Amino acid sequence: MKVGHIPYLSCEPFYFDMERRGIALYDVVPSAMAGAVAQGDIDAGPVPLADCFRLTDQCQYLSGFCLATIRKAGSVMLHAKHPIETLTGARIGIPDEAATSLRLLQILLAFKYQVQAEAYATIDDACDALLAVGNEGLRRRGGFPAYPYIYDLGEEWYQWTSLPFVFARWMVRKDLARQEAIVLEDTLYVGMQDWADGLFRATAKRGDLLMHPRDILEYTQGIRYFIGVTEQRAIDRFQHYLDQLPLP
Repeated sequence: MKVGHIPYLSCEPFYFDMERRGIALYDVVPSAMAGAVAQGDIDAGPVPLADCFRLTDQCQYLSGFCLATIRKAGSVMLHAKHPIETLTGARIGIPDEAATSLRLLQILLAFKYQVQAEAYATIDDACDALLAVGNEGLRRRGGFPAYPYIYDLGEEWYQWTSLPFVFARWMVRKDLARQEAIVLEDTLYVGMQDWADGLFRATAKRGDLLMHPRDILEYTQGIRYFIGVTEQRAIDRFQHYLDQLPLP
């Protein structure tokens, strides 16, 4: 069994028990996850929510496993030179790995703020705003000197909808043997529990993230890993807005 591995702190609980089980992990950034699953390069993985809807012919959801934020994301941040409501005509830098976070940004700009950006560019271009996601979003949570306005996109969504936000759902290919899917499901349950238990005993600073154990605990306590009623409502709301979004 080949599983897509997103190398973000938020996803670490998913993989905690997989090596022991002999499950092969392949590093895949969120923007490439759906393609890797669809092409059969991997059998399963946490697929960005924006891509899930088009994979239902080839894949199925693995129980209710997901990556959702409760009130704020903490690692999906828009850094802007000017207030968000004034970004009409702006150029916004987007990292290559962004998937659902890009669509969430576009939805917030279009429907919450009635803002139309001029272009979405690479992160290295001269821009009026930058989107930082994943571990880079955590490292840059203190901001950039030239971009004084900071917006947590999960928090922006919650303030607008009073709902959590679901960034990804676990999907498996329909041709994966049922027994392997059962093993993967059990591995996720066990791994997340063991990872959480170890988190409360952690004492070492994470230099790669510029975070102390208390920072990691606070961050991960804002994440849900299983879909409930409010998460499903959030998924439905996101799909509603996504269907209305004019995409290139």
